[in-house]
Amino acid sequence: MLIVNLLSRAELLGFDKHIPPFANTNGCDILKGVNYASASAGIREETGKHLGICISLDWQLKNHHVTISGIERKLGGHDSAINHLKQCLYTVGMGSNDYINNYFMPRKYLSSRHYDPEQYAEVLIKQYSLQLRTLYNYGARKMVLFGLGQIGCSPNELAHHSPDGTTCVQKINSTIQIFNNRLKSLVDELNTNLADARFIYIDSYGIFQDVISSPTSYGFKVTNAGCCGVGRNNGLITCLPHQIPCPNRNGYLFWDAFHPTEAVNTIAAWRAYSSQSASDAYPVDIRRLAQL
Repeated sequence: MLIVNLLSRAELLGFDKHIPPFANTNGCDILKGVNYASASAGIREETGKHLGICISLDWQLKNHHVTISGIERKLGGHDSAINHLKQCLYTVGMGSNDYINNYFMPRKYLSSRHYDPEQYAEVLIKQYSLQLRTLYNYGARKMVLFGLGQIGCSPNELAHHSPDGTTCVQKINSTIQIFNNRLKSLVDELNTNLADARFIYIDSYGIFQDVISSPTSYGFKVTNAGCCGVGRNNGLITCLPHQIPCPNRNGYLFWDAFHPTEAVNTIAAWRAYSSQSASDAYPVDIRRLAQL
């Protein structure tokens, strides 16, 4: 289950049900929240296209603009819609696919040939900044930006690049941290330069580090293989249709070759909402942001 769905639960943000997708949300439901997420999509337009049709962040923003037009009609004008949007909580978690389904796939994408890790992070953050400013210009003020997790610890990367199938791939994780560090700095920049902006950064990498450093204390028994998948670490091919998953998914860190289980995402959601350590959220956690 996605972190945003877990955050929307009644005991956290108080929603009665999960936030519905853009494709089938209409009427007054658009006033309660819309999910624009698209599998394999990224900050960059080409990201994930080898997997088929996906809706990039630029296109998600266009879909959000459609929603705003609907809100204007429902609330009776542009000013009323803007006042409504200023009170909304936006969660944005982009970038993982720009690495998994782009930069780390040199046979399918040229980005790793054109940019070293520092340059690529800079290119991504520059484009991401423009996209977030577009969201701000649409009326968003409270925005939660999720950093990237430890992709180098995923079953897929372990299967391909870890000699013992257990040790995380440090080269990949170091590359991810370059992006995360720049994203956290971007939060400061946006909060400083955009009036009334309230951006926060969630340290997904650090939260996952706590879990993987002491998995048994969180109830996890398997840290290096997917609950459902094919090949080494159940990570060479992701979970296939009609494949029978493991019976004890709550004991696994990963559901498939790339994605954490609901048990892990629940931990991340709670810590994003109410920080367990000072580094979990910056400059405030989601609970505090929602109150502002």
